[in-house]
Amino acid sequence: MDVNKVAVSINKAINTQEVAVKEKHARTCILGTHHEKGAHTFWAVVNRLPLSSNAVLCWKFCHVLHKLLRDGHPNVIKDSMRNKADLNDMGRMWGHLNEGYGKLCSIYLKLLITKMEFHVKNPRFPGNLQMSNRQLDEAGENDVNNFFQMTVEMFDYMECELNLFLAVFSSLDMSRSISVTMAGQCRLAPLIQVILDSSHLYDYTVKLLFKLHSCLPADTLQGHRDRFQEQFKKLKSLFYRSSNLQFFKRLIQIPQLPENPPNFLRASALSEHISPVVVIPAESSSPESESVVETEDLVDTDVPALAAAGETRFDDLFGMSAASDPFNFSGQNGMSKDEKERLIEQLSAELQALRDEMETFRMESGRLCQALRGRANELEAELAEQSHLKLQALGETEFLRAELDDLRRVRVDTEKEQRSVTEIERKAQANEQRYTKLKEKYTELVQSHADLLRKNAEVTRQVTVARVAQDEVETVRREMQERVRSVQESALQQESAQREELLVLQVELQSCRAELDALKSNVDSTQQVEEGLKARLSALETENVGLQAQVKSKEAELAGLGEELERVQNSLTSERERGVKAAEILQNQINEKEHHEQELERTLGVMRWSALQAALEEAERIVMDSLGQLELPAHLTCSSSADYLLSRCQAAAESVDRLDGARGRFQADESGVSQLVQAVTQFGHLLGDSIVQGGATLNMAPVEQAGALTECVKLCGTEALSVLQQLKAPETLSAVEVTRLRTALTSMMSTAEKLRPRGLELQQGELGDLVEQEMAAASAAVESAAVRIEEMLNTSRTVDTGIKMEVNERILASCTELMEAIKVLVLSSKELQKEIVESGRGAASMKEFYVKNSRWTEGLISASKAVGWGATMMVDAADSVVCGKGKFEELMVCSHEIAASTAQLVAASKVKADKDSTNLTRLQQASRGVTQATAGVVASTKSGKSQIEETDTMDFSSMTLTQIKRQEMDSQVQVLELESRLQKERQRLGFLRKKHYELAGVAEGWDEDGEGTG
Repeated sequence: MDVNKVAVSINKAINTQEVAVKEKHARTCILGTHHEKGAHTFWAVVNRLPLSSNAVLCWKFCHVLHKLLRDGHPNVIKDSMRNKADLNDMGRMWGHLNEGYGKLCSIYLKLLITKMEFHVKNPRFPGNLQMSNRQLDEAGENDVNNFFQMTVEMFDYMECELNLFLAVFSSLDMSRSISVTMAGQCRLAPLIQVILDSSHLYDYTVKLLFKLHSCLPADTLQGHRDRFQEQFKKLKSLFYRSSNLQFFKRLIQIPQLPENPPNFLRASALSEHISPVVVIPAESSSPESESVVETEDLVDTDVPALAAAGETRFDDLFGMSAASDPFNFSGQNGMSKDEKERLIEQLSAELQALRDEMETFRMESGRLCQALRGRANELEAELAEQSHLKLQALGETEFLRAELDDLRRVRVDTEKEQRSVTEIERKAQANEQRYTKLKEKYTELVQSHADLLRKNAEVTRQVTVARVAQDEVETVRREMQERVRSVQESALQQESAQREELLVLQVELQSCRAELDALKSNVDSTQQVEEGLKARLSALETENVGLQAQVKSKEAELAGLGEELERVQNSLTSERERGVKAAEILQNQINEKEHHEQELERTLGVMRWSALQAALEEAERIVMDSLGQLELPAHLTCSSSADYLLSRCQAAAESVDRLDGARGRFQADESGVSQLVQAVTQFGHLLGDSIVQGGATLNMAPVEQAGALTECVKLCGTEALSVLQQLKAPETLSAVEVTRLRTALTSMMSTAEKLRPRGLELQQGELGDLVEQEMAAASAAVESAAVRIEEMLNTSRTVDTGIKMEVNERILASCTELMEAIKVLVLSSKELQKEIVESGRGAASMKEFYVKNSRWTEGLISASKAVGWGATMMVDAADSVVCGKGKFEELMVCSHEIAASTAQLVAASKVKADKDSTNLTRLQQASRGVTQATAGVVASTKSGKSQIEETDTMDFSSMTLTQIKRQEMDSQVQVLELESRLQKERQRLGFLRKKHYELAGVAEGWDEDGEGTG
């Protein structure tokens, strides 16, 4: 395709007429991008158009660019990204207008930039956003994080589309048929591209949100759902309003969104989602392209078919004879000329109706074909999705079958375990019954065994008593006496034991009676035995009477003992109760005392912490007050020396160590709170003093070192506040870290060490050598500057011509004169210094003289450095001015700086010089020569600047009224900005001069004895 033809189509498509872009020109531009595989020609033509001065031109440019980004070659997006910065600037410029095309252009440019950025971040998406579900999954790489980010980017993209939609509708008067006017169609035409993009974005957003809800919790996606709901309402309303406009009815079939948004919390709702399909007739075009036809680009291919249709209709009406001679109307039933003309008009109208009907049929068939294609694509997508769901269902079925088999196996195992548990329970019940029976039998056996033991004991006792009775009565008597004696001894025992003993005696008495009866039955055996038994019986009866009397007395004694025992028990019980009550009273008093001691200890702890908190808060206020003083304007007048700052920092570092030690002791024993309070108070005062002295020192420091010292001071204050804050809470008391604070103090001391005057560190030999070196360096710098100026002068004579050569020669000549004057001044200063040294050193050497007068020597060194530096800077400024890169003001400032430096050198030399010295007179003359040469440089620079500015005349002949007004506004803005900058720079210059004077004073020892703040 011819590049010139593409360029012509671009210029025709993007013009200042407020009509819609013609479809054929846009189509040619699109084909051109595919032909050259990019948009180089498009941007080459567009960059020459005045897009920033005509809003309609910019609006149509945005429309064409949108079409190219959608339907053009894929490289169009890459080529357009190179102009992203220009589009941003243009959007901000048009954004200052609040009405008309300006605001629309700003919103449209933002949309185009967002579209390009979206396609750059997601290269898998084509420009027209048409993708299948499989391609959508591949674009996200099946990663939920990618889908999440892609959804956010689509929301941003859709937001820009809706903003343009709303802006266009709000700029139109919808009460009139604005869509049939040229101006209305110009604004509405780009919305076709917006509708196409929005339909795809809506479809993809719904699908991605369903994917995200299947992978992430619903609470996480609440923001996505809220944003989708808002965009859904806007998009549905805009689609409905657009479908009612006559302009869109002829060109595009706008889909209608469902009544309610999809429910993402229900996964099955995805099957109910219908992708919106936008149908564009195959032969549709804008009204302008239909009404304005260019014969060199278009060929009417419909004429033969229409002509054939007309002939067929003519034959049907008039027969074949008439068709053979259609213009011979004389033999047709004698019709008049008017009737023939009427018939011709009727046939022409029918022919036009047939053409319209055919065109309508063609458009309808194209629309139906497009709808069928969309439906086919939708059915294919649904089929693919159903296949995917089928595969998922098969996978889930296999998984469920496996789970069912596992459940069956578990069920069988459970049944076996249940049977075994039942058997075990049955056995356990049987064992329990058996155990119960055995326990009962064992209890019976134990009871019977106890009965038998008791019976055995009784029988044994009876047998023993019988044997004793049979053996000897005396033995019985002794036994009875022993028993009485044992009864007497056991009388003090409890009543129960005595009663048991009495029962035993009664049993024995019965046994004795039984034995006596047995003996009586045997009286008849022998007389002797009978007599003996009688005697024994009488004796036993007598003894029995005595024993009964003794038993009664013992019972009476036992009764008395029982009463005494009961009385003792009662008294013991009352004493025990009184002891318990006394013990309870004592225990309560002890508990109250312990509680009181605990309360006192708690109160003491609270008082300790309150004292510590008060000390910490006071220290914190001191540190914060010190930091606040750094920001006060009045503090800028304070000054301090680096040596005093070092001493304060060292004291603060020692207080940090004492604070850390006191904290450890307090943590081990809280009674040492007084030491910690003292350490905190000392720490706050010393650290606040260090911060204040640091702020006063940085007021006298150079700019670079002042910035470093400022950071160190602020960091020290911040770390100190952090340490104090940690000391406030008992939880963080053990975790207090002072290492960072020590590091901040160390960096502050190192910075202060760098600020100490260099002359204090120099040895005696170095100071004298440094004077000679600096004077030699200044002379060398002046010589080098003179040589460079001569070279620049020769170069300017060979390269420049006319006024520029004249201006450069005059400036360089004045600079050469200034360098010669400076050279003479430096030589005169050297001679005067030699004279001063020779006259004032006496028997000492030159170096010893310099060391003795170190402050004067440092002044000479500083002045020599300033002269050399000023010469170098002036040559650089002159070189920039001659090359056309610098400013005349820089050269004038350098000249004034050189004059000031030489004046400083003269002043430093005059301090110790003799008033009648000839070298001093020569130095003063050289200083006046430098002043005159400086004035010559300034005068030549101002003259050259005025000549150059006179040649640069302004040409406003080609500018329109609007452009001139725009330039006038820009000039007013620039004047206000320059005035504001001038005022600020003047204030900054004053502060710099003041700071330079203070730093120079510190460097030369003007305030050597002052160590505090001033």
